[in-house]
Amino acid sequence: MATIDIKVPDIGDFDEVGVIEVLVKPGDTIKAEQSLITVESDKASMEIPSSHAGVVKELKVKVGDKVAEGAVVLTLEAADAAAAAPASAPAPASTPAASAPAAEQKSAPAPAASMPAAPKIEAASFGGTADIECDVLVLGGGPGGYSAAFRAADLGLKVVIVERYSTLGGVCLNVGCIPSKALLHVAAVIDEASHLKAAGIDFGTPQVNVDTLRGHKEKVIGKLTGGLAVMAKMRKVTTVRGVGQFVGANHLEVEETTGAKGQEKTGSKKVVAFKRAIIAAGSQAVHLPFMPKDPRVVDSTGALELKEVPKRMLILGGGIIGLEMGTVYSTLGAHLDVVEMMDGLMQGADRDLVKVWQKMNAHRFDNIMLKTKTVGAEATPEGIKVSFAAAEEGGTAPEPQVYDLVLQAVGRTPNGKKIAAEKAGVAVTDRGFINVDIQMRTNVPHIFAIGDIVGQPMLAHKAVHEGHVAAEVIAGELTGDKALASAAFNARVIPSVAYTDPEVAWVGLTEDQAKAQRIKVKKGLFPWTASGRAIANGRDEGVTKLLFDDSPEAHGHGKILGGGMVGTHAGDMIGEIALAIEMGADAVDIGKTIHPHPTLGESIGMAAEIAHGSCTDVPPQKK
Repeated sequence: MATIDIKVPDIGDFDEVGVIEVLVKPGDTIKAEQSLITVESDKASMEIPSSHAGVVKELKVKVGDKVAEGAVVLTLEAADAAAAAPASAPAPASTPAASAPAAEQKSAPAPAASMPAAPKIEAASFGGTADIECDVLVLGGGPGGYSAAFRAADLGLKVVIVERYSTLGGVCLNVGCIPSKALLHVAAVIDEASHLKAAGIDFGTPQVNVDTLRGHKEKVIGKLTGGLAVMAKMRKVTTVRGVGQFVGANHLEVEETTGAKGQEKTGSKKVVAFKRAIIAAGSQAVHLPFMPKDPRVVDSTGALELKEVPKRMLILGGGIIGLEMGTVYSTLGAHLDVVEMMDGLMQGADRDLVKVWQKMNAHRFDNIMLKTKTVGAEATPEGIKVSFAAAEEGGTAPEPQVYDLVLQAVGRTPNGKKIAAEKAGVAVTDRGFINVDIQMRTNVPHIFAIGDIVGQPMLAHKAVHEGHVAAEVIAGELTGDKALASAAFNARVIPSVAYTDPEVAWVGLTEDQAKAQRIKVKKGLFPWTASGRAIANGRDEGVTKLLFDDSPEAHGHGKILGGGMVGTHAGDMIGEIALAIEMGADAVDIGKTIHPHPTLGESIGMAAEIAHGSCTDVPPQKK
């Protein structure tokens, strides 16, 4: 038998990720595509599959290790290493490698060539009758799902969307992105009001009515979800409420749900027959098995219910979701601890940007426990007693602590195992992901998948674009439109934003990735201490950074590869950098674009000028 190394494949935007679970041991017989380890990024957990079948000879990683693309996970005795099909990356084939220089990124290959290898699964045979028939069934009404459904309807198809909540919008609109931003806005206004004391304006101590604040959040949700319902009706999209599971290659059974949380089943069932299907079933928050089932232990959904403001709160996980909720609860008066297994918060963003954020937010935390993992918890009358351990050998961990509220924010897992996909012949990985090609097509040609369920990054804006691609391909195939049928998801980059205060946003290649991958870049770093608008706002702590290709082949005119910023409204501005990368702009293109003054956005133009050597708003650069 041949001995081969099984390595970490492309992990997208992330330089390094932490190992949180090892799923195999020496001596185990494993199959190709079987999950070996689980790793955690700032947004979610994801699996690393095996590229070959065989017997595990030696493990090369353990829980707590950091791994990057190319790191060896284990050695394997494989009977036919050369013939075995390589496993797909944890992100789908359609996810762009944001770390690759723009100049090296190629056009998307033909869909057939990029179809992920998958085992042949026999679909179940459905012999019953359908209650509803449609051209396109969309399973899941989140941003990706409703965008796919609406696009398909706009292209003339008969569409049915299945959603377990009482309203469209999925996790994002109902219990995620939107309500969290409503609360973060309130927190930002409260903090801004306190900052104005230095300018001679004192509003006094804010009086917070939690019930009224909760009502405000619900009003925001209602306005958006209500608008979606109207748009669905205008497009003649049929919405079926319930939990859907496949019963055949062209049929889905929907068990009706009721109640605000969409979990209560009525027992009533309907069957939908479809020509094409788009799986947009999303993900759910990871729940650590040792955490007690107690109302004082919540995930992001529970935290957003805002039942009360705790005196002492623990955030499990130092990623974006946990830090956003920590911002809200801290502003409302909670004392915060955060525990993170890795050596820094907000993994994925460059450390220099996070350092600015952390300095501004040091007052929010009583304790930031890095390189520390949670190993146990107990519900007591006084609170949730949590035990910790060092994530690395030789490290130290704090004594057990008691908290009024514990937020689990250690990532999200896809719902691929909950929809009976195998009955439709759709292959699902051990951890619940569904692999797709660049047209979002699964191993079953007439079934597509989008959003969190197809892999990293688990972001709504990625899902929306994937949904449009799937809808257009389907419409093209059903109507004979070759242009639509050739649609593909070939975005070069996908931006990330932490909506904290200050916000942190980044897109494309990060400086940390450039160093790790030995990509030579020219950096333009513009400090907001030189921004008139930032100074006028009393928020000049920010920084804007752009990275340009500085390889010999660029001849001093390299295209932009990535960028990031930390500061107020960073998330509103990162789109310009994403556009510049997509358009292949260089420092002159960006710097010569006239930005309005005085604005925060002009910091992007000035960062480009600094990279070019022509900025007059900072001291002269040393030759």
